[in-house]
Amino acid sequence: MIKIGDRLPAATFKVRIDDGFGGMTTAQIFEGKKVVLFAVPGAFTPTCSMNHLPGFLENREAILSKGMDAIAVVSVNDHHVMKAWAEASGGAGKILFLADGAADFTKAIGTDLVMGPLGIRSMRYSMIVDNGVVKEFNLEPAGGAEISGAAAILGQL
Repeated sequence: MIKIGDRLPAATFKVRIDDGFGGMTTAQIFEGKKVVLFAVPGAFTPTCSMNHLPGFLENREAILSKGMDAIAVVSVNDHHVMKAWAEASGGAGKILFLADGAADFTKAIGTDLVMGPLGIRSMRYSMIVDNGVVKEFNLEPAGGAEISGAAAILGQL
């Protein structure tokens, strides 16, 4: 599993670009930037939609004011689901929604989790990434979104 001091592996996410979709690499997202990245087991799920994502939306300005360049969320969902979630949550244009549909990135950092009939999902976590290197890593135990939430990240900045 990824840990503090590790460099993020090369991966490509599907993201919304204008009215379409495109690929965005870890290098494009993280190189030369300070980014808060958080992961959710699934878009539109209760804890993710009612607790985890809203905390980052509500604290977006405070996080960015601490020297962060961006906030991104990753989920093992396809790009259509992530686009719909961005729009439904009011997060479009505020947070970068990264679709890791085949769980390539999630598996590469060791945060994949088999959730029965749902298949492979991501464990819930947050991290602070500086120029592609993990500076803080907050893995959430089962249930809740406190250790990996926006308030915890703000305390680390």
